[in-house]
Amino acid sequence: MSFASPVHLSPVPKAEAPRNCPLCPRLVAFREACRDEHPGWWNAPVPAFGDRDAWLAIIGLAPGKHGANRTGRPFTGDYAGELLYATLGKFGLAEGTYGADPGDGLRLKGAVILNAVKCLPPQNKTLPAEETNCRPFLMEGIAALPNLTTFIALGKVAHDSLCRSFGLSVGGNKFAHAAAHALPGGRRLIDSYHCSRYNQNTRRLDAAMFEAVFEQALQLR
Repeated sequence: MSFASPVHLSPVPKAEAPRNCPLCPRLVAFREACRDEHPGWWNAPVPAFGDRDAWLAIIGLAPGKHGANRTGRPFTGDYAGELLYATLGKFGLAEGTYGADPGDGLRLKGAVILNAVKCLPPQNKTLPAEETNCRPFLMEGIAALPNLTTFIALGKVAHDSLCRSFGLSVGGNKFAHAAAHALPGGRRLIDSYHCSRYNQNTRRLDAAMFEAVFEQALQLR
């Protein structure tokens, strides 16, 4: 099955990396290898997905190989997406039924999903230089969504990248599950362990813990 035309939000061109983005040699090489192995997959930087009027932004790490890198929509088609989209639906932040396919008609309501790094990294691990190279896209994406008041960072990499995007000290704003941090302009950041298969299988994160973060975000809205 080909996923060449995902449904996504693209706030402004500068907020999205070009399909053949050359900034990170390691990620470019991995992208080309995936294109050879799976020519019907998206295999490109994954754009933002969500509501242009969003007040809440979920910041992920990077596309998963069999999820967003395959389908072209954040957290779509992998284990992490099952919990994320179920939680968004539970709190009225999504409309429709998540079908693990960008053509499922699912729409986000008041929320948007962005990634700290837009390209698939080997072994799901990004390098600091890659996070730095991709940060301008994250910053442009945030700037294009003026109604954002609250951010949920899924994991430390997303937390650190968001802090640096806002000019905050990472050392003075340490990542911890359910920790809240003040951002410039009256905005706020809430941390969550990533909803990855590993974190769920090891019980580092369960549905109740994840839902509590979104409850906290709604209370702070």
